[in-house]
Amino acid sequence: MSNNRKVFQEQEIKADKESYVLDTYAWVEYFRKSPLADRVEEFIEMHACFTPSIVVAELQTKFLRDCLDFSKAFRFIEVKTPIIPLDKLIAVSAGKINFERKKINPHWSLADSIVLATARKIKAKVITGDEDFRDLKEVVMLK
Repeated sequence: MSNNRKVFQEQEIKADKESYVLDTYAWVEYFRKSPLADRVEEFIEMHACFTPSIVVAELQTKFLRDCLDFSKAFRFIEVKTPIIPLDKLIAVSAGKINFERKKINPHWSLADSIVLATARKIKAKVITGDEDFRDLKEVVMLK
């Protein structure tokens, strides 16, 4: 593995530092260079940010759908944020979250549950513009 790639390790997170999980929405806005891109960049440069592995899968899908090469974007994500793998604790938590959130919002997705479970595991806030997250206390809305 290349030395410039970050691998998630729980001890990397310092309790005195605010941590954030970037969801797919945030990364899409960043790579599209939308009006929200500067705000996303500010979080990436000023705070400890993490990317759940499910977000990488969603981004790869979006890039393929848009006929774009994901390799540069993926390398950038790896350099700027540790990628947190879906482990059994996140998976179980995501299942519970998904069950509860679907009662409130039928549009809520399992991927959203994995992102939220990841953030809760590392005591971070989710950076997103996805309206499905708006009612959650551990979320920072981009818009």
